[in-house]
Amino acid sequence: MSSSSKQKEIQQQFQEQMDEKELLNCMRCGFCLPSCPTYIESGQQETHSPRGRIALMKAVRDGVIEPDEDVEHSLNLCLGCRACEPVCPSGVKYGQLLEDARDIIQQHKKQSFPVKLMRRVVFKGLFPSQSRMRQAASFLRFYQTSGLQTAARKTRILKVLPSHLQLMEQALPKVPPQKKKKKRLNEYKAIGQAKKRVAFFTGCLMDTVFSNTNKATIHLLQLAGCDVIVPPIQTCCGALHGHSGEKDQAKQLAKRNIEAFEKTDADAIVMNAGGCGAFLSDYGHLLQDDPDFQKRSKAFSQKITDISSILVELEFHRHLPLALPAQVITYQDSCHLRNGMNVQQAPRVLMKAIQGVTFKEMKDAGRCCGSAGIYNILQPDMSMQILDHKMTEANNTAAAAIVTSNPGCQLQMAAGVKKAGHMPSMRAIHLADFLLEAVQYGKKASSS
Repeated sequence: MSSSSKQKEIQQQFQEQMDEKELLNCMRCGFCLPSCPTYIESGQQETHSPRGRIALMKAVRDGVIEPDEDVEHSLNLCLGCRACEPVCPSGVKYGQLLEDARDIIQQHKKQSFPVKLMRRVVFKGLFPSQSRMRQAASFLRFYQTSGLQTAARKTRILKVLPSHLQLMEQALPKVPPQKKKKKRLNEYKAIGQAKKRVAFFTGCLMDTVFSNTNKATIHLLQLAGCDVIVPPIQTCCGALHGHSGEKDQAKQLAKRNIEAFEKTDADAIVMNAGGCGAFLSDYGHLLQDDPDFQKRSKAFSQKITDISSILVELEFHRHLPLALPAQVITYQDSCHLRNGMNVQQAPRVLMKAIQGVTFKEMKDAGRCCGSAGIYNILQPDMSMQILDHKMTEANNTAAAAIVTSNPGCQLQMAAGVKKAGHMPSMRAIHLADFLLEAVQYGKKASSS
């Protein structure tokens, strides 16, 4: 296919698939500009702002400009943090426009064989398969526990990697043994009086590298009075696919999850990863054109609830003695939890209820940390630039712990702590793990 034919086909798909009403909803008022990390960090370049990117999408759709590398670069440099959505007076659903545009461009992108192979392995082979995810996590654990990691660091062989990947390797958490997951039940009874029947979305990264956080989440739900169902046939939420131009694969994963959770008849579907939660909440949009899943996807999405929200709803923090040794803590919002699901106060309510803890709000806590799925790998320069800004604000709080609600944020903030040389006096920790520590310490303190 010639270059001009390809561009015409992209334009045609923009006309057929992009929501013209949503594109026209943007009034170009500029309210989104102060909230956009890439606009700020790029020196206020208009093409790296939400309204600039929407203008590019519309121009491609109208045939005013060609969908060239500059357009693709502008869209790829976007974090997809959706911080522009809550401040938009017109309510433009920018995240959905971005995913649709990326998907169309990806379908027509000519890629080298290694890139094609890598995308196939990651998007079709690895993330949709929990058994392969467990195998990958087992290899990582072997690397960490066999002495290979120590040897690699001592021999400085890791210096062949780019600096940002070296940093990520140093910030990786200790991977738990993967065999233990065979012992997990499909249902857990509430501790005490049962108040709700909930289903738990385990995720893929959360259920392997961060499986201890999943165990903590289930236990917290039990303590709050929830019967917890864990559907064994659930799969990856599809967020990474949807954000990376693999929309068809994201739809297949969404259908599998809907079918798995429909059988639970749960009052709510609880998750503990902001990035997963926002995408799960958008299944109604993702499958809006599928007659078999149109209504089912909306019913599914309406049940999606963050762990912090349900704990506050059930007044978990009022019924248990939460306590920790005296320390200052701060909170890094998950962009998708805050902007996609509008969950801001619940995590803070829980943290402030812990005795001995002084909660200090970080300036720009809702600004993206630069993780954004695999953004920190694909766009390392901008990611590290954003992280440096974030760590400056975190340092100003003098916190001993940066609490997060998303695995990507946790890894990114751990990398920031390592980069700033603050280990072990500062740590990054998931909210569920932090709350379980408070439960366990509080019980000991109240019984002594």
